[in-house]
Amino acid sequence: MTAVASRPAPARTASGGVRHILTPLLVAVVAAAGAVVVHRIFVGTALGQEVDTAALRGGDFRHPRVGDVLGRTLDATRLAVLAVVCLAAAAFGVLRRRLDLAVASAFLVVTANLATQQLKSHLDRPLLDDFPAPNSFPSGHATAAASAAFVLVLVFPRALRGMVGLVGASYVAVVSVATVWAEWHRPGDVLAALLIVLACGSVAVFGVRLRRFGPTRPLHLPNRLVMAILAVTAALAATAGLVGVLSVALSERALPDLVSGRFAFLTGVAGIVAVTAATFIVWIRLTSGEPAGDRSGPVQGGIE
Repeated sequence: MTAVASRPAPARTASGGVRHILTPLLVAVVAAAGAVVVHRIFVGTALGQEVDTAALRGGDFRHPRVGDVLGRTLDATRLAVLAVVCLAAAAFGVLRRRLDLAVASAFLVVTANLATQQLKSHLDRPLLDDFPAPNSFPSGHATAAASAAFVLVLVFPRALRGMVGLVGASYVAVVSVATVWAEWHRPGDVLAALLIVLACGSVAVFGVRLRRFGPTRPLHLPNRLVMAILAVTAALAATAGLVGVLSVALSERALPDLVSGRFAFLTGVAGIVAVTAATFIVWIRLTSGEPAGDRSGPVQGGIE
């Protein structure tokens, strides 16, 4: 009987291997820098505070169905519930014999939420917009929801990460919008929280890649479809958000009656949706590495 020889997996070059390992660190640095920029613009400048606060105050409207969804989502976003989700994710990683993913999940949740609480406690918010309020930067609710969604994407099998990410992104977006609607947080607080979670998650992925080094396969088709959905959503929301921010800024400084509070709130929603979709695109891509070669053999690298 003739044996059919399998085609050997292409060897990873030294430069490609180093790039594969260091990419998460680059993402972490860029995400952390983005959080700093968000703080500098929406907390450190008068116009940024005015735009951010206009979105917060514009959410003061009542719609029975919308209010019910947002209220229920906020009620479900409790520390105990999210802790159970994170523990279940870590246990799932252990059951899959992926202790590294369980450790990475714990690292992500602890560092992201600890960083958020420390920043909220120690950062000052200068009064530049005539709207006195204690510092709320960054959002603890958005951090908790995003970190829980991120660990679920991380520990699930590779073929399911796209769909888990899409569901997680939807949940995080609703939670984040709900915090603005409830006047707990400004949109800038949420944007920074999402970037902080992405930065902490990228460091966790860096640790996993150090341990499981090897070639990777391209994304599965379901992941590609999810990436396309998220990319279109991010592009449309970012365009709407940019136009909205410029309009709100013009209204705050030159034409006070140009836009309504509802418009400012919807602008904040567009920005939140755009950044949520973008962060999940990056996260799904970071976690979608899988070792090439024989599937029946021991794992040699990647995040499967």
